[in-house]
Amino acid sequence: MQLLKRIFLACLLVPSMAVQAQTPAPVEERGQALQQGQYRAGAAHRELEQARHDAKLAEQDVLNARDANAAAQKEAAFRKNELDKAEKALSAVRARLQSAQRVYDDAVRAVDAVPRTAPAGQTK
Repeated sequence: MQLLKRIFLACLLVPSMAVQAQTPAPVEERGQALQQGQYRAGAAHRELEQARHDAKLAEQDVLNARDANAAAQKEAAFRKNELDKAEKALSAVRARLQSAQRVYDDAVRAVDAVPRTAPAGQTK
């Protein structure tokens, strides 16, 4: 009878041991949860550091672009000033050309207005 009792108890214990082997103990679950949480926190930290690095690069890009824009605006203002000077010089030269053309035309007309007579002693 003792043997039967032992076999009966063994039959009851074997399935419960199998169930225990399949499900982790609460301590193991906490350990796995902790490990998974640490992994997720590490991944999130790496992402945070990458985002910080990217933000620093983007900020530097903005500063560089602002500097380049300021230099371009300064250069554009200089070029605009040069253009204005060149246009004024062109306008002055055109006015001088018109004046010189008038003087020349007047001189040619004055020459044309002189009577054409044969010099003394020459006959045609």
